[in-house]
Amino acid sequence: MIIEEIRDALLNEKDVKYKDFQGSLIPGVDAEYFIGVRTPRLRAMAKEYAKNKDIQEFLDDLPHKYFDENQLHAFIISGMKDYDKCVEELEKFLPYVDNWATCDQMSPGIFKKHKKEILPLIDKWMKSGETYSIRFGIKMLMEHFLDDDFDIKYAKKVSKVKSEEYYVRMMVAWYMATALAKQYDAVLPIMEDKKMEAWTHNKAIQKAVESYRVTDEHKNYLKTLKIK
Repeated sequence: MIIEEIRDALLNEKDVKYKDFQGSLIPGVDAEYFIGVRTPRLRAMAKEYAKNKDIQEFLDDLPHKYFDENQLHAFIISGMKDYDKCVEELEKFLPYVDNWATCDQMSPGIFKKHKKEILPLIDKWMKSGETYSIRFGIKMLMEHFLDDDFDIKYAKKVSKVKSEEYYVRMMVAWYMATALAKQYDAVLPIMEDKKMEAWTHNKAIQKAVESYRVTDEHKNYLKTLKIK
């Protein structure tokens, strides 16, 4: 079975020090959840296994036992060339994504050619109520709609996301900080309105101030907008 084959291959790549390092980055998760396969190797394995005629068996085997299996799954999806198949597999997988690393490292390259098509999906993910589906939706807006395809309505939509989940709030802050770096004049009024929850608002400013892409003049003004 390909599931056993993949698991054995991952276990053969085990790096104990890296496993411990991963565990420290994702708190509150059992140490046995991690095998300790380094990311470059996982990406290479994803390319190899994506060509396997039985790979669908692995993709359907949810939830996976190990973090590293989820990472491999995410990289396989990220490399898919067929848009419809990519979306189909992503929709099946997203509800099982249970950590920020798998969420953030999953980035389907095919989405660059289908920006209009992914907008309704992004809306759905952001309204899903599922922590990492929301985070992934915001991440897709950040990756694909902060440059030539930017529209202020996207930034406003992100600024209105409300959640008690740390990894959602951090994603909102990350998005807003990146938006300030790329679209400062357009996004600044959102920060001046101070409508976001205080922690998220201040974290966005902190991340913008830490960015080398934001000018010193802009940083100094953003500091005056902190909610006390």
